[in-house]
Amino acid sequence: MTDRSQTLGVAYAGQQTSLVFKARALFLKHEWVRGYTLLSPTLLVMICLMCLPLFMLFSYSFWTQNYLDIDKSFTLTNYGAFFQKPIYVALMMKSIRMSLFCTFITLILAYPMAYFIAFKVKSNKLVWLILITVPFWTSYLLRVFAWKVILGFNGVINSGLISMGLLDEPLQFLLYNPTAVVLTLAHAWAAFAILPIYVSLEKIDRALLEAATDLGDTPTERFWRVTWPLSLPGVIAAGLLVFIPTVGDYVTPRLVGGTTGIMIGNIIQSQFGKANNWPMGAALSVISMLLIALLVVTFIVSTTRARAKTS
Repeated sequence: MTDRSQTLGVAYAGQQTSLVFKARALFLKHEWVRGYTLLSPTLLVMICLMCLPLFMLFSYSFWTQNYLDIDKSFTLTNYGAFFQKPIYVALMMKSIRMSLFCTFITLILAYPMAYFIAFKVKSNKLVWLILITVPFWTSYLLRVFAWKVILGFNGVINSGLISMGLLDEPLQFLLYNPTAVVLTLAHAWAAFAILPIYVSLEKIDRALLEAATDLGDTPTERFWRVTWPLSLPGVIAAGLLVFIPTVGDYVTPRLVGGTTGIMIGNIIQSQFGKANNWPMGAALSVISMLLIALLVVTFIVSTTRARAKTS
């Protein structure tokens, strides 16, 4: 019995060794195996922390909430409710408009700063880049509350204007409106727009600018003919980095938006919270993701075709 066990153990060990050698040979022979091996930790995290929650969210959207219980029967009731209630569609369109306006304002503010660092700063560029990230050293909520203090009824702006004698009473339209939401979001995401634009500007070959000057271009003509087209990839990346997350933001609209500044993210949060209607909240989330993905893909395809025609 002992000899048989030893024989089986030797055979098993030999089989294991053979499998190890085969796996090693496969690893050394195929480059794609080595690539996926390096990606496996990241892929595992992506699957566990992104794909599975999204799958659960997608599944919830086809269920219904019956008071405290969830009916897991397949239904499209939640999606139908989105199109049957005008408030959902109106808030979705409003959120997209506010996010587009916020993206436009952020890019206008970010491009000059990125241009200054890329072309005007000759030394210590790292210091300037670190200074850009200084607001992110504090909590996002603290930054939003800071804008609430600045724009408030007795805030910095109103108090300053009254102390200078320019106003007799505080301005009431600075806070709790869509403008306050856009302004706060633009400040919160400014660094995310500055950095990709800066990288795009920094990669521009300065010889091209010198050649444009030698050919008689003015600084303005040189910017629009050389600098701006070559920096477009950074501008597009910055726009997407700002637009995608701001559409679903719900913290900033709740704190500084008031009743007129709420966005679709606030409705989704209320469905998962006070309303306790997770299936409806999941359906709204899925619709938001699909609509944003459609807009982003359309924008990328259109810009790619436009650049291909001009080049």
